[in-house]
Amino acid sequence: MNPARQAPRKKSPKPLIIILLLILVVAPAIAGLWFLISNRTNGKIISSGETRLYLLYVPESYDPGSPAPLVFNIHGYAQWPANQKDISNWNDLADEEGFIVVYPMGTGLPLHWATSAAVDKSPEAMKEVTFFSDLIDKLSTEYNIDPQRIYASGLSNGGGMSFMLSCTLADRIAAIGTVSGTYLYPWESCSPARPVPLIAFHGVVDEIVPYYGGPSQMFYIPFPNIPEWMAEYARRNGCTAENQLPAQGQVTGWHYTGCNQNADVIFYTIADGGHSWPGGDPLPEFIVGKTSQEIDATRAMWQFFQGHPLINQ
Repeated sequence: MNPARQAPRKKSPKPLIIILLLILVVAPAIAGLWFLISNRTNGKIISSGETRLYLLYVPESYDPGSPAPLVFNIHGYAQWPANQKDISNWNDLADEEGFIVVYPMGTGLPLHWATSAAVDKSPEAMKEVTFFSDLIDKLSTEYNIDPQRIYASGLSNGGGMSFMLSCTLADRIAAIGTVSGTYLYPWESCSPARPVPLIAFHGVVDEIVPYYGGPSQMFYIPFPNIPEWMAEYARRNGCTAENQLPAQGQVTGWHYTGCNQNADVIFYTIADGGHSWPGGDPLPEFIVGKTSQEIDATRAMWQFFQGHPLINQ
């Protein structure tokens, strides 16, 4: 046969094309598997007819014979319980102090909490509140929980959820702590049974939830001006004095005192801080900005919580 008339031989796929195909096929599967592994939870509850999940940590130092505090630590938008555990280091402190920590999981894709003005007192918002109340009931039957020392803390959307709980579960939540909170639940819907103490942290160069309010680079949402919002929270708590706290490097703060029912408000500003948990494990800086190590938000919250148990009136 004339070699010139032979059919052309098929060329083998180039190695680069094979690698790209493998990435397109395998990478999503690996990412899904990684998420399932990292987003581990160890508890579930039926609340409002739906299965809700949570990650519970009971330290070895927990003493069943003594009522233990319970701390909610609530993840932010597009985050998850195990991630919030890792960045906040609440478990390490629980080991030292003997309290229980629970990391509830939001809903939807990405995971989030229904706390905005758009949902207000909608069924979605009330389901969130019911979930937390049901979870308190469940854990109180399984462990010796001190009903006077149940606290809520959270990052970003989780901070907004903590605020919503202060409005709707003030008879069960003793105090709250927030970091880079998205305070979108409207004031006109916030009628707490009692003033709830608050300790808060916010970075001035937070580009996700702007310190001075308005839409951000990631969310076209009318976020409130944070210093003004804190002053309003203190006013609603009946605080009569505003005291400047000693500076810690780039960290400054204000302590609102003389408040009704000991409902103090402490507000820390981190001048070079981003959308991250101060003193915690840093998230990628190119996404959230700097994670300050000049103050430990977790330990500061716990110290504040210890001084603000729920007082029956």
